[in-house]
Amino acid sequence: MALLEVDNLTVDFTLGDGVLHAVRGVSFTLERGETLAIVGESGSGKSMTSLALMNLLPKRATRRADRLVFDGIDLAAAPETRMRALRGNRMAMIFQEPMTSLNPSYTIGNQLIEALRTHRSVSSDEARDRAVQLLEKVGIPAAARRLSQYPHQLSGGLRQRVMIAMALMCGPDLIIADEPTTALDVTIQAQILHLLADLKTEFGMAMILISHDLGVVARVADKVAVMYAGEVVESAASRPLFKAPRHPYTRGLLNCIPVPGRTAPGVPLGAIPGQAPTLIGPQRGCAFRDRCSFSAPECAGDIPFVAVEPGHRARCIRLGALEAAA
Repeated sequence: MALLEVDNLTVDFTLGDGVLHAVRGVSFTLERGETLAIVGESGSGKSMTSLALMNLLPKRATRRADRLVFDGIDLAAAPETRMRALRGNRMAMIFQEPMTSLNPSYTIGNQLIEALRTHRSVSSDEARDRAVQLLEKVGIPAAARRLSQYPHQLSGGLRQRVMIAMALMCGPDLIIADEPTTALDVTIQAQILHLLADLKTEFGMAMILISHDLGVVARVADKVAVMYAGEVVESAASRPLFKAPRHPYTRGLLNCIPVPGRTAPGVPLGAIPGQAPTLIGPQRGCAFRDRCSFSAPECAGDIPFVAVEPGHRARCIRLGALEAAA
């Protein structure tokens, strides 16, 4: 049985001028020890999908799903008391900006210890030892001394490592990393990515990595779901998707990335024209059609999510035209 099963997940917001369809019919499965990357440009619904899994959505949001099951637990029907027992315990999240996710009024030690003692019957000394162990594990020097420091006394890279240690305190089965390298410089990004990959293997966790950086995804993901305008437009194992992307949006994203040894210096990179559509009000047809050079009148109709190869699916009815152009 898969660790996480998501079928037809939707998230809607009721606004003054209509209903905003932030997440539209997202489906995927995640096995134990597997890494799923959810990619797409800002506003595509990646973070909202992860918050829906953890039931951390704003109060005005409405979440629905045909199936939303974590290790046999129906998350869609679970009361808040059950979700509180799961969050930070068996399901943990590394948020995008550690400076706003860590409480500036409490020391690093207080926050790490609280995370463990909330879910485990351990003494303060045992929790402190666990905190020091994990801070050392994530590469923070002088770990014991860091426990008495406040978040503002640490660099961005160290704060992100503290967030990773906090997520690992209870040994979760699933960890969700929401753009964990966005605010970091390139050198620290690489260190954090290697760290996450190593820890996932060591602890046997499944991971959902949310990113808009396909270069990051290619190095760590087992499979990839590409989101656009709130829905998954292509999904496949990592290698086939990067080798032979089928959806024009995925191809557009890959064309924006320079390839060492193949992209000549001074050659302009690809770009996707236009902007994402509004998701307020009824949605029908391919959301990418106004930005797609292969669009046709029939793209305004219903677009099925079809299998183009075993394990490789795309939401496009112009696949033949794309292949002919390639």
